[in-house]
Amino acid sequence: MDCLFCSIVAGETTGALVLSDDDFVGFLDIRPVFKGHVLLVPREHVETLPDLPAALRDGFLAHAQRLAAAMVEGLGAQGSFVAMNNTVSQSVAHLHLHVVPRTKGDGLRGFFWPRTKYADDAEVAEYAERVRAALG
Repeated sequence: MDCLFCSIVAGETTGALVLSDDDFVGFLDIRPVFKGHVLLVPREHVETLPDLPAALRDGFLAHAQRLAAAMVEGLGAQGSFVAMNNTVSQSVAHLHLHVVPRTKGDGLRGFFWPRTKYADDAEVAEYAERVRAALG
């Protein structure tokens, strides 16, 4: 199986990790809607939310809650946008939850997501550290 997210989870592909435990990994999206945009994935290869084993559901949601709070506490956002695609518009066939920092007037409208870029690897590392710090 050739899965980018499994490769990041395994440490074979570089990812700016902000969260890691026995069941889940959170890392910065390389094409963020806004800087600090995190993807939360199960370590186990699961393609869609309906495929997520029941034993992982609570942990997945708990991490989503923590990441949503980290957007405010660590990045100074006013809130967050949390979203997930299942099959349709799912760019990587591995379950992933988007947690995006939001601020009023940020320009995000509906599902037309403008994308931005990090200035360099140092800025990627800075945003990853800020989210990690907020997660404690």
